[in-house]
Amino acid sequence: MTTETAVGIPAPSAGPDAQSDQRQSLGTAAARNLATTTKSAPQMQGISSRWLLRMLPWVQVSGGTYRVNRRLSYAVGRGRVSFVKTGAEVRVFGPSLTEVPSLRGFEDEALLTELAGRFVQRDFAAGETLVEAGRPIAEVFLIAHGKVNKIGTSKYGESSVVGTLADGDHIGDEALFVEDGRWPYTVKAATAGTAMVLAWPAFQELVDRSPALQAQITQFIADSQLPQSKHGEAAIELAAGHEGEFDLPGTFVDYEVSPREYELSVAQTVLRVHSRVADLYNEPMNQIEQQLKLTVEALKERQEHELVNNPEFGLLQNAEYEQRIQTHSGAPTPDDMDDLLSRRRGTKFFLAHPRAIAAFNRECSARGIYPTPVEADGQTVPGWRGVPILSCNKIPIVDGHTTSILAMRTGEDKQGVVGLRQAGIPDEIEPSLSVRFMGINDKAIISYLVSAYYSAAILVPDAIGVLENVEISRPRS
Repeated sequence: MTTETAVGIPAPSAGPDAQSDQRQSLGTAAARNLATTTKSAPQMQGISSRWLLRMLPWVQVSGGTYRVNRRLSYAVGRGRVSFVKTGAEVRVFGPSLTEVPSLRGFEDEALLTELAGRFVQRDFAAGETLVEAGRPIAEVFLIAHGKVNKIGTSKYGESSVVGTLADGDHIGDEALFVEDGRWPYTVKAATAGTAMVLAWPAFQELVDRSPALQAQITQFIADSQLPQSKHGEAAIELAAGHEGEFDLPGTFVDYEVSPREYELSVAQTVLRVHSRVADLYNEPMNQIEQQLKLTVEALKERQEHELVNNPEFGLLQNAEYEQRIQTHSGAPTPDDMDDLLSRRRGTKFFLAHPRAIAAFNRECSARGIYPTPVEADGQTVPGWRGVPILSCNKIPIVDGHTTSILAMRTGEDKQGVVGLRQAGIPDEIEPSLSVRFMGINDKAIISYLVSAYYSAAILVPDAIGVLENVEISRPRS
């Protein structure tokens, strides 16, 4: 029978479990009021391995500017032309035509825009032949979208892929300096895509009525005929294998007149902490110290991002287009990594997004290949041919499907890639990273200026290579 309290609420029944419902000791919630908790330092999810910052050799730049002196080069690198897309219609962005070697440095934008308007859009299907080897070069092709293969003939008559072109690449301007004016290779579409095509007569008509454009082309042809190495550098005359009193050639090494200079970039922020927090809540952990620690971590993450992606000095943006290659089939295969590795001496490491590393491992597993891990900076990491493959989540993923893999040689003594910084700056807590007290305002807020100075330089073009359009998405099963 149930009893009731004075207010009419049923009292607990005196059953066998009644004693377990009545707490007989102090609860943990109340006990915590008298206890000192054990706590961790503030944690931050955005901290990555930052392999690039760890592996780059850093050069002291005392004057804030680093000049890269090189031998004089006549060969002008091939860049990427840009396009404007409106629905299914594609147009060439005129000023970007200066990325074609014969037009490099041409400043008449009105004429470039007129030239861009003479290109005609041509869509192509996978497997379609765009040009055939041996035929006269009658057109210039700009690849707006898609991938095409340059196919040559081997010594024994077999067809083989000698190169791959993708978005922004161009062919056909070789007619300016090819003696017979004929295609030395066949071009076949590997995927469906769009090309912008310019007939040579339309280009020649523009050259004939523009003295400035005519002078530009004439100078380009003259430079291409000067003695130069296979890398386009001014030749150094030498003699070898001679006997007797042979007249030795005289020579000198010419330098670039206007070498590139890199100024140190900066990443900064102002850290603010209220004086009441700093005064009253500094035990057991120093609030300002913990705030600074996490701010510095975020600053270093941004620093690595800039070293990869900055348009002025970022490694991904400033790699020469001759050092960029396309994947054979989309996903990163051992063959692709071998191609990337073979294009430079002394590759120090590969740098890839973690998802690209996973995609490469999938391809290796599918072929029954299990690469041997290697050691880098005291840690065991994936490797290929003894070269570490280091992760970097700052390398962008385009549309969730494609990314890039970098391979680089590092160090001034190796004519590679170097990081730039200036150690010894005021209020420095790490080389080239300072925390400067800015004062306390009338709201009792303490301010600190946190600054990191840095940049990166590619000493010679082949110091860094890029494998582009790396597919990282899984194929549907």
